[in-house]
Amino acid sequence: MRRVSASVLALSLAALGLPLAAHAASIDDFIRKDRFQDVKVSPKGTYFAATVPVDDKTVLVVLKPGETKPIAHFNLRGKTHVMDFHWANDERLLFTVGEKDGALEQPVPQGEIWGMNADGSQTRVLVGWKNTDRTSGRAGGKSVLEPVAATLVDTLEKDDDKAIIAVYRFGTPYTSAERLDVTSGARTPVAQAPIERATFVTDQSGEVRFAIGAKSDNVSKLYYRSGAGAEWQLLNDEGKTGVIVAPLGFSADNSKAYLERENAKGPNSVIEMTVATQAMREVARHDAFDPAGLAYAIGTDHPIGIRFDDPKPRFQYFDAASPEARLHASLQGSFGGDVAVPASRTTTKGEVLVFTYSDRNPGDYFAFDVGKTRANHVISRRDWIKPERMATTRAVEFTARDGRKLHGLLTAPSVPAGRALPMIVNPHGGPFGIVDTWGFESERQMLAANGYAVLQVNFRGSGGFGREHRMAGFKQWGRTMQDDLTDATRAMIQQGVADPARICIYGASYGGYAALMGVAKDPSLYRCAAGYVGVYDLPKMHQTGDVPQQLSGVNFLKDALGTEGLEETSPNRIADRIKVPVFLAAGGEDKRAPIEHTELMERALRNAGVPVETLYYPTEGHGFYRVEHQREFYTRLLAFFARHIGAGGAPAGAAAGAP
Repeated sequence: MRRVSASVLALSLAALGLPLAAHAASIDDFIRKDRFQDVKVSPKGTYFAATVPVDDKTVLVVLKPGETKPIAHFNLRGKTHVMDFHWANDERLLFTVGEKDGALEQPVPQGEIWGMNADGSQTRVLVGWKNTDRTSGRAGGKSVLEPVAATLVDTLEKDDDKAIIAVYRFGTPYTSAERLDVTSGARTPVAQAPIERATFVTDQSGEVRFAIGAKSDNVSKLYYRSGAGAEWQLLNDEGKTGVIVAPLGFSADNSKAYLERENAKGPNSVIEMTVATQAMREVARHDAFDPAGLAYAIGTDHPIGIRFDDPKPRFQYFDAASPEARLHASLQGSFGGDVAVPASRTTTKGEVLVFTYSDRNPGDYFAFDVGKTRANHVISRRDWIKPERMATTRAVEFTARDGRKLHGLLTAPSVPAGRALPMIVNPHGGPFGIVDTWGFESERQMLAANGYAVLQVNFRGSGGFGREHRMAGFKQWGRTMQDDLTDATRAMIQQGVADPARICIYGASYGGYAALMGVAKDPSLYRCAAGYVGVYDLPKMHQTGDVPQQLSGVNFLKDALGTEGLEETSPNRIADRIKVPVFLAAGGEDKRAPIEHTELMERALRNAGVPVETLYYPTEGHGFYRVEHQREFYTRLLAFFARHIGAGGAPAGAAAGAP
C-alpha cells in the first residue's frame, strides 16, 4: 500500500476560508479547533460531507470530488453546531443540531433530526420540538408540532428512503422506535420500548431487535425480540444477575448477535448469541481491559472481531484467516503505526474512507481503494500539529496499597536516561465509568510540550476494567479513590520518572475535586494544585447541579457518592490542611458543578491563609468553550506550574517571569 498526496476525494481548504498554520507549537496550536471534525463519503462516492468548526458554530458542508468549492452548506443563526450526520442515500443527509447554552463545555443536542439534499435543497426539520416557527414533525403524513425529541438509530443501507429513529415523547419515560421517511418526515411506529429510558439496536436488515434501559432505580434491563411484531422477552435483569449485559450488534447474516457482559470480577466479556436457539458462549475476554467495541470489515457494517484498548487498540478477529480480517489487519500496519478505522461503506467506485490516528497524531483521512489496496491522503484534522514533535503516551501499571492492580498512562517529553521530570498528576473527571485512553489528547500534549511528564490514572471507579473495579469506587470519594492517585504518584517517584520536589496535581470536574483533596490529604506530596470547574463540597452535590434534578440522578448520588461522612472528604471544609498554592477556575453558567463550589473553595483557602489564584468567566459552563477564554486559562495555568515546579526542565522560579 502506498500513500500519495492527491485523491479523488481531495478538497481545497482555501475554498473554505481556513488559514494555513504555523509550524511552531504554542498554546494556540493545542486549543485551535480541528479543520474538520468528521468527513463522510456518500454511498456512491458522488459527494462527501464534512463538519467544519467556524468561530462559535459548526457548519456542515458538501463538496464534489475534485472540486474546490462547496456546493451546499448548513449554517443556522446563533451558536449552533451540526453534531452528527449520516448519508441516508447518495443524495440526502440526515443530521442533528446542538447548541452551546453555557451549561456544559460542549454543545448539547436539541433532539431534532434534520434532512438536507446534497445540493442544499429541501433542508428542514424532520422531527423535533424546539422552534414553533418551523415544522418539527410529521405523523402519518400530516405536519404537526410535537413535544418530542429523537435520535437516529439506523440509516437502513438497503432502503434509501427510510431510517429508523428513537422518539422520546415528553411526559413519558418510554421511547418508541419509528420508521422515518427521510424526505417528508412521515413516521410509522415500529416498536414500543418495554422499559423506561430505552435505546434500541437493529439487526443487519434494519429490524429493531434489542432494547436496553432502566427505571429511576438505575437497574439495567435488556430485552430481545425475534423480529418485527414479536413480543419482547427479558434477556437480562441486573437486579437479579448482578451484572449488565448490553447489545453490540449482529453478524452479516443475522444468525448471531454480539453482547458485552459484565463479570462479577475482572473485565467484561463479549458473548455470541446464536439467534435461532439463544444459546450463548463467550468469544472474547482480555486479562485486564474491557472490550472497546466491535471491529468492522472494511467498507461494511458487519463485525469481524473485537477491539481492545491495551492501551493502544488491538483487534481480536472471529476468524483471523478470513479475507476481511486479513485486510483489516493489513491496514493497521500500513500507516506508520497509526490505528486505522474504516469511516464509510465501500462506494460504487470501490473506495472506503479510512481515519487514522495515534497518540501523537490527531488524525488523517485517507481514501482507500479496496481493489488496488492503495490509500490516498484526503485531509488532516490538524495539519499544524507535527506528530514527530509530539510526546509519546505509554502504559504504566501500579499496585495500590491494598493490592489492587492499577493501570494508567504516562505522556512525557524525551529526556536523557536517569533524569527525573517535573510531573503533573492529571485525574480524569466523571469519575464513574470514565477511562483515560491512548490516542491524541491536546491537553496532555500541551503539558508535555512545556516539559512536564503527565500521569493519568484509571483509579478504582474508572471504566474500562470491569464492573468490580468501577463499583469499588462507590462511596470512596476522598478515600481509596484518592489513595490510588497517591500510590501511583509515589510509584512514579520510585521509578525515577518524577522529581519528588516538582509534582503538582491538576484536574477538571471530579479531577478538580481530586486535585484539591490530594493536597489536603497528602500535603507533602505535591507542590501545588489546580482545580478546573470542580466540585468541592460533597453535601451540596445532593442539592445543587443538574444530577439531582431527576429521581434517577438522586438515586445515583446516594449509591455512588453516599450520604454519610461527606464533610470530612470535602476539600473546602478541610482547607486548613492545605499547605501549597492553589489555582481555581470556573464558569458562571456551569450547571454540572455550579460556580458556588469554587467560590466556597476560594473563600475557605483565603481564610486558611493558603495562596490562591482564580479565573472566573460568568458566561462559561462546565469547561471553557471560547478560544480566547481557553487561551487565558492555559496561559495562567502554565505560568502557575512554572512558578512552583519549573517549566521545560527548568527549576521553579526560573521560567515564566517568576521572581
